[in-house]
Amino acid sequence: MPSDHSAQHSIRLSSGESTIQELIEEADTNPGTSTSLSPKRKSKHARTTSTPNGTVSSPNGVHKPNGTAIDWEVPRKALHSSIGFFTIYIYASNGDPQRVIIALSSALAVLIPIDILRLRYPSLEYAFERCVGIFMRDSEKKTSNGVVWYVLGVTAVLVALPLDIAVVSVLILSWADTAASTFGRLYGSRTPRLPKRLFGFLPLAPRKSLAGFTAASLTGAAIAMGFWTFLAPVRQNGLTWTWQDGVSHNFIRNADDVSASPPTFAGWVGLLTIGVVAGLVTGIAEALDLGGVDDNLSLPIIAGGCLWGVFKILGWLGGVLA
Repeated sequence: MPSDHSAQHSIRLSSGESTIQELIEEADTNPGTSTSLSPKRKSKHARTTSTPNGTVSSPNGVHKPNGTAIDWEVPRKALHSSIGFFTIYIYASNGDPQRVIIALSSALAVLIPIDILRLRYPSLEYAFERCVGIFMRDSEKKTSNGVVWYVLGVTAVLVALPLDIAVVSVLILSWADTAASTFGRLYGSRTPRLPKRLFGFLPLAPRKSLAGFTAASLTGAAIAMGFWTFLAPVRQNGLTWTWQDGVSHNFIRNADDVSASPPTFAGWVGLLTIGVVAGLVTGIAEALDLGGVDDNLSLPIIAGGCLWGVFKILGWLGGVLA
């Protein structure tokens, strides 16, 4: 019988949104209603189905009747990336990092209570989504807002790390994450998936592709090399690495007379070393699965901490070889 046949075989509709059997079950559950998918079912399938042009719809994409998706990830990533340009402006204009830290801390003092209240009171959550909903993913509507973790991550590296390393960490957060997301969505289906674990012990997030990993790595390398070549010299004091002198003497502990010691990893050798390390660290940090830890918090801290550690190693090597 037709009903048995539909129960045994899931025939996929040409739109890719659902199956005939799912439509029949929905019609049985809601008699008298149209067999078209409800908004709730559409949003569910939008997370796992491909759009007519072959690209995977975004987690918070909304489908129009003609099958095209309104992708709210675009304004989100635009805001995400704009912080990098704002960071460069502050650094190049000799802005005081302490004032930035104070401003970010003040923002957290406002954002955190708002986040707590909106998650507790549905009316506030509704008003919040009406104002900034296009910048939020579906998952953030029931959990902490990514902006809070973003500000926390930026504040942490500014407080704990040298200024130039902190700035590079913020730029990696701003641009490498966007590059990984963009190229992963565009070309991820054409490249292999990353393994579940890297080196046998580092857990990687599911659905991460080689395309996204490569984009993040290249972006991280370009950020580090470009910053320490062109932008860092704007501030002549307190730099971790310079083209002429290499790694700062503050990182060299074993040299008897650091003022007379030769440059440590200066020039192209040092720059390429920084670029390779920054690229690998960025790609791995962006792909890591740390459970419930938001990557807006983990990415700048991991990237900045690893860069600081690399400079310590290079400084140690310089002291040994001096």
